[in-house]
Amino acid sequence: MAKTQYIGTGRRKSSVARVRLLPGTGKVIINKKSLEEYFPTELLRQEAIRPFAVAGAEGKFDVIALVNGGGFTGQAGAVRLGISRALCEADRDTYRAPLKAAGFLTRDSRMKERKKYGLKKARKASQFSKR
Repeated sequence: MAKTQYIGTGRRKSSVARVRLLPGTGKVIINKKSLEEYFPTELLRQEAIRPFAVAGAEGKFDVIALVNGGGFTGQAGAVRLGISRALCEADRDTYRAPLKAAGFLTRDSRMKERKKYGLKKARKASQFSKR
């Protein structure tokens, strides 16, 4: 018998999270580590699982996520979007409205600006001198 699972993909900056939700007790595993082991600060842990609190689904799903690329903040944002999308797949009528109102279904499109030739970084130039 196949287990029910819901899949969501989240991206933030250069991080990509592939999230699977399984009916369960609220256990969160990211890259084969527990949530507490993976994210170093409490703020990032709360940010990653905030969709459950907003949608009122705490303790109903287990999360298995594979994340790569970027830093901790981008990865937490990617996991948040992945969980939100997977929750919408699980029950669109119940979870979509509160998640949409909280802004959790919107992909944050801000990316690093590319370096331009003739400059040291994206916008930093060498100091201008008239003489």
